[in-house]
Amino acid sequence: MTSPTADTPETEADRAGHETQVIAIYGKGGIGKSFTLANLSYMMAQQGKRVLLIGCDPKSDTTSLLFGGRSTPTIIETSSRKKAAGEEVDISDVCFKRDGVFAMELGGPEVGRGCGGRGIIHGFELLEKLGFHDWGFDYVLLDFLGDVVCGGFGLPIARDMCQKVIVVGSNDLQSLYVANNVCSAVDYFRRMGGNVGVAGLVVNKDDGSGEAHAFAEKVGIPVLASIPAHDDIRKKSANYEIIGYPGSQWGPLFEQLGLSAAAAPPVLPAPLEHEGLLDLFKGEDVGRGVELQPATMADMCGGIAPEHKSLEVVYEDA
Repeated sequence: MTSPTADTPETEADRAGHETQVIAIYGKGGIGKSFTLANLSYMMAQQGKRVLLIGCDPKSDTTSLLFGGRSTPTIIETSSRKKAAGEEVDISDVCFKRDGVFAMELGGPEVGRGCGGRGIIHGFELLEKLGFHDWGFDYVLLDFLGDVVCGGFGLPIARDMCQKVIVVGSNDLQSLYVANNVCSAVDYFRRMGGNVGVAGLVVNKDDGSGEAHAFAEKVGIPVLASIPAHDDIRKKSANYEIIGYPGSQWGPLFEQLGLSAAAAPPVLPAPLEHEGLLDLFKGEDVGRGVELQPATMADMCGGIAPEHKSLEVVYEDA
């Protein structure tokens, strides 16, 4: 289907048989997922696509850059407040727009008061009640924390709630460790009968050292874009400015990322063993030459291992 432009709004006939691409974006905290998604979603909307951006990180900061630093009411917080007042949640309470991009935050529990992953599950239950499956978007972009060990954050992969995953990483071991975990989760659930694949890797803060590109090649996924470690990008991101718009210095980069994200097929990655990850870096950077030395009970007790009496019960002969 050809997507409608701002001058030709989508009709009910257009939406008939329309399939939304749901793309989940994962990455290590602080790696730049929200920055990437805000600019990607904005550019897609300028290309005439109907785009919904959903923040699924308990920090609830996915949409902040899109709205110039302003926070939006989260679905979970709004639901709790409305329920206490005996009211129903309306879509206008939690979904907001800017220049064609629709955006919302799932939210999460207060610090120390609940499980973030469970909050994600609850948030999607609320989205279904609000009619999520009936919305006519071309693309739904989900911003997820990369901790797929948690069932809540792994929800889109485990339950086929998206068609494909994009991983955001950089040229550092920790972000690629998280990216590899995401690939492992995709691999596991595909072997269990799932259908989600990895569309590719976005390299953020690329300093040209090449580890992220080498990782992508090793696991068998494409690099969709390389966003340079440029001071202009850093300053504008910190100032909550969109840089991915037509005619801007960085516009062509996000135009191409939009096309690549849409067209890239979901592939089955080949995740690396931990030693394979370390091999992407120089030995002196990751502690090579260190051997594992087993500890003894004497070590644990400061030099002399105490003797423990046996707990065996010995019965005297009758």
